[in-house]
Amino acid sequence: MTNAVSIAQGGSNNVTFRNKIINGAMMIDQRNAGAAVTTDSAFPVDRFTTYEDTDGAYSAQRDTTAPTGFVNSLKWTTTTADGSLSATQYAGIYQGIEGFNVADLGWGSANAKTVTLSFWVRSSLTGTFGGSFRNNANNRSYPFTYSISVADTWEQKTVTVSGDTSGTWTTDNTAGIKLFFSLGVGTTYSGTAGAWAGSNFLSATGAVSVIGTLNATFYITGVQLEAGTTATPFEQRLYGTELALCQRYYWRWTAGYSSHPIAVFQAYSSSAAWGKLFDLPVPMRAVPTASTSGSFASTNAGASALKIGRAHV
Repeated sequence: MTNAVSIAQGGSNNVTFRNKIINGAMMIDQRNAGAAVTTDSAFPVDRFTTYEDTDGAYSAQRDTTAPTGFVNSLKWTTTTADGSLSATQYAGIYQGIEGFNVADLGWGSANAKTVTLSFWVRSSLTGTFGGSFRNNANNRSYPFTYSISVADTWEQKTVTVSGDTSGTWTTDNTAGIKLFFSLGVGTTYSGTAGAWAGSNFLSATGAVSVIGTLNATFYITGVQLEAGTTATPFEQRLYGTELALCQRYYWRWTAGYSSHPIAVFQAYSSSAAWGKLFDLPVPMRAVPTASTSGSFASTNAGASALKIGRAHV
């Protein structure tokens, strides 16, 4: 495990889809359009979940505070502090990476590949922060640390991890690798940094607790996970490409105006009809669920929004 602050600038940056993270630049926010979320298991931006099970409270959202080369970040603010976490309490930011997308890493085998995580981070707090990699069964984990040296200043971090040769790492449409950035974790879910363990660790022991300080802020962007021992420049994918990657997990249709038609049906009796609503923009990870807001009717009633998705892996 390393805690380098520099990123290698040499070599080519035209190898596409080397980044296993989706929406690492925090551009896509289909659910909230930049509005804040405050509940456990919420999505302040697509593909990133905020987990919070403490006696504190938080607010998180897409933000325009960002380092050079980026437009957006994910911002966390502690709105109620919990300065004394119990053993099983935790707070943090999570992305589950689909197994199909990390099958090439060979984790769980003798040929497991080394990976490098890189990201930009900024906080009102300084010190040693933590996070972890876990498998889908939550019985293999690798806690890691990185340091924030100067408050309220963007710093670039890298963490290099030798691939796990043990355990079961799924290679299907479930979570192949779970990445967690800790913002405060109790002792039950904290372990020794820099080594694989047969436990469910979310963070390294002794890491800074952002949830423990009222009004503390934490920003993150430019998150990239790639095979190899060197962090390459962040892969800037086209907006449409990144949106399509996110739509595999969540898709939202919103009417552009009242009385917006969304489908054509043919009546086959006085009380029933058949027809097709729409085609999904991309194949989804799993059979989706759906929810609606606003009014839908067979007349010009004015639809508002239709949300379809399997939120995360």
